[in-house]
Amino acid sequence: MPPSLTLRSRTLRGSFGAALLAAAALLGATVGGCTSLPENVDRPVSQALPPATDGPLAAFIQQNGSDKPAASVAAPRTASGFMLMDGPQAAYSSRLALAEQAQRSLDLQYYAIHADASTGRLMRAVQDAAQRGVRVRILIDDFHSAGRNALVLGLADTPNVQIRLFNPLAGARASSLGRIVVSLGDMGRIQQRMHNKLFIADNTLGITGGRNLGDAYFGLGGDAGNFVDLDVLAAGPIVQQMSKSFDQYWNNERAYPVESLVDRKEMDRIREKAAESGRSGASGGAQGTPSPPDGEPRPDAQSAAAFGDSKAAQRPGWDEQPMDLKAVKFTWAPALLLVDRPGKIPADEQAKEGPAPAKPDAPHGEMPAGETVVEGVLPLIAQARQDLVIVSPYFVPGQEIRNAFAKARERGVRIRVLTNSLASNDAPVAHVGYARHRTDLLDMGVELYEMRADQAGLRQALGTGSGVTGGMGESKAMLHSKFIVRDGRLLAIGSMNLDLRSQKQNTEIALVVRSTELSAEATSIVEKSLKEGAWKVERDPSAGGALVWRAPAGSGLQDAHTEPDTSASLRALLWLIGPLAPDSML
Repeated sequence: MPPSLTLRSRTLRGSFGAALLAAAALLGATVGGCTSLPENVDRPVSQALPPATDGPLAAFIQQNGSDKPAASVAAPRTASGFMLMDGPQAAYSSRLALAEQAQRSLDLQYYAIHADASTGRLMRAVQDAAQRGVRVRILIDDFHSAGRNALVLGLADTPNVQIRLFNPLAGARASSLGRIVVSLGDMGRIQQRMHNKLFIADNTLGITGGRNLGDAYFGLGGDAGNFVDLDVLAAGPIVQQMSKSFDQYWNNERAYPVESLVDRKEMDRIREKAAESGRSGASGGAQGTPSPPDGEPRPDAQSAAAFGDSKAAQRPGWDEQPMDLKAVKFTWAPALLLVDRPGKIPADEQAKEGPAPAKPDAPHGEMPAGETVVEGVLPLIAQARQDLVIVSPYFVPGQEIRNAFAKARERGVRIRVLTNSLASNDAPVAHVGYARHRTDLLDMGVELYEMRADQAGLRQALGTGSGVTGGMGESKAMLHSKFIVRDGRLLAIGSMNLDLRSQKQNTEIALVVRSTELSAEATSIVEKSLKEGAWKVERDPSAGGALVWRAPAGSGLQDAHTEPDTSASLRALLWLIGPLAPDSML
């Protein structure tokens, strides 16, 4: 991941952040676009294959749904099955199991796929599936597919593997910064990204949630830090809705086949550079992956092998074995899929005309016309009667969300929000948008909790932290889960944050499940975090109403009267750039 202009899953939020956007836009208007995307691109239309009726995944679904008493659980014909996965081991092993047991198709849609050890092992399983005849389609947002992370594009050389890039940037892929510079004339499009996450096998089982693919998302980030996330494994009719969503993006004019953007010579240069960095011992480098002599064919297996040695992913307690799906116990419940239309991101000819009109590209029934995913979850707040639990790592509530909170509080609804502290935020500039609304939210009666983390400093804000994927800063634990529980009965989980970026710019996806069992499980997860791993932010009457961060009981920590575990230099930097960073860009 490039350390220069972005951190983790946020576009232009980390290093220089929103403070540079105005200057970049001015420069872009001056220099204009230096390169352009290809025209008249051939995009063969393809659709999800019908759900598998045989094979290990189909057998697993039949067995899992047929042994439940009809009086206590809905059958899979009338509901879908769900299992929450709050640990990195389950998140990783479940994806590995789907890749290894798929018989017909694998569809992967991600904001970022990093070329590191854990993803290398996973992509080798995907590649092996293709080599045994499984049709593989991989759709990636284009922002991070540069430098070493462009190695995933080499999988397109494997028979049965197709890769498309969504909303691509023009320019060579040797440097993310270089691609940004040549695209400065279209800063609006740079800011709009496909943030959806899907991993679907045989149109039978699917995974969605907050995770991208990379070491830090699977608990292997080391000193660079790890993300705390929540995924859901789904089965039944909802998976077919997930596949329809994938197809809508895959066949959209904003999705470019990789061969239309990257030729063989450029791919060879990317591989050779990755091999050289591995031989020199660079972070995340692949050992022993030299380029073949000129003129010799490059083995398909080398595409995934170049990601890194799978042994590098070994940590105490870490297991690279696939999940035993036979041991999975699903909760069967009715559900709805919310998906932003691909047209939320303008196509090239529309980019200079502003956002696309608010209507679906094609009728699909997942959500009402004109709504975004964030707007689709607003009724959850509006209909709450007792309790709302909200987990959003980047929490920059726009006016609509704040109004919904105010009305809920007037009805007596208890609202608890868990978000990142400044110290745990991988993109500290995003904290500015949350902090400017903090006192108003507290005065409204919203309970605010912030994830604890170790020391964070100016280095984190500038995106110069070290680590496998780069730019992670010094935090050891960073909140990345995204879900809402309403009244203990309804759970919404997906890729969306409660912020204007998710609402207005990025495309998102979310599952809304009506289940007291899953809602209780998710609430239990967050309540443990609130009790043991978060600061509670309050007004301090003894200090004239100034903010105070209450330490968790039994933690041995003292209450804090400034942003906990942060340096004065970081706080000063954000104080300076805060006025330059509007909520819409955070």
